[in-house]
Amino acid sequence: MRIQQSICYPLFKPGDMSLADLFRAAAGIGYAAVELWGRGDDFEEVVALAHGHGLVVASMVGHTSLADGLNKRSNHDRIEAELTTSIEIAARCHIPGVICFSGNRQPWQSEEDAIEATAAGLRRVTAHAERLGVNLNLELLNSKVDHPGYQCDHTAWGAAVCERVNSPRAKLLFDIYHMQIMEGDLIRTITQNIRWIGHFHTAGNPGRKDMDDYQELNYAGICRAIAGTGYPLYVGHELAPKGDPVEALRQTFAICDQE
Repeated sequence: MRIQQSICYPLFKPGDMSLADLFRAAAGIGYAAVELWGRGDDFEEVVALAHGHGLVVASMVGHTSLADGLNKRSNHDRIEAELTTSIEIAARCHIPGVICFSGNRQPWQSEEDAIEATAAGLRRVTAHAERLGVNLNLELLNSKVDHPGYQCDHTAWGAAVCERVNSPRAKLLFDIYHMQIMEGDLIRTITQNIRWIGHFHTAGNPGRKDMDDYQELNYAGICRAIAGTGYPLYVGHELAPKGDPVEALRQTFAICDQE
C-alpha cells in the first residue's frame, strides 16, 4: 500500500503565499492531506478550503496542555470535556484522529500508576470515539531534547496504555523524529507495534528540519517499511524547511513516496 502523506501546513506556508495556493501546490505534488494544530475561529473554513483542493484533514489536537495531561486524574474531567467536543468536530469534518498527551512525569507517581491513569482518562471517551469513528492518538514525544519531563516518551509506554484501554480507537501518534532521539531501532519498533499506530509524524534529526544529508534518518527505508505493513492512514511531515517551503514539500514527498 502506497504511503499517504500529509503536511503540518503552518510550517510550510511561505509568507507571501495564500493558504489556497499552498493547498493547491501540495495537492499538485501528490499530498493526500493536511494537518491542523489548534481550533481557531477559522478552523472549519480552513477544513473546507482543504477539502476544496481534494485534501483530507488528517489530524487535529484533541485537548490542551501537553505537559499537564492524562496522567493526572485531576485533569480527567477537563480533558473528557475537551476530547468529547474534539471527537464530534473531527467526525463532522471527516478527520480520522485527534491528538492526546500523557503530560509530564509527576514526582509522586509511579510509572505503573501513570499508565493506568492515562488509560483511565482515555477510557472515559472511547465509547464516543468508537461510535463516531475517530482515533485517539496518544503522542510519543522525546523528553531528552524538546519536551523535558514528558512521560509518554517510549513506544512501550504508549503501547501499554493502549493495551489497558482495550479499544480499537486507542492508538499512538508515532513521531519518528522523537522516537529516533529516545530509542532508535525504528523500523523494527514500528513494524512490531503497527497495530497501535494511528498516525505518524516525521522530521530530520538532529534539528527537526529537512530530510537531507545533514541528518541521520533514512526516510525512504522507513516509509517503505511502513508501507509494507499495510498501514492505511497518514504520514505527516512536521519539519521546518531550511529553504523554499514548496521545494521542501516536493523533495520530502519524493523521498517518502514508497509502497
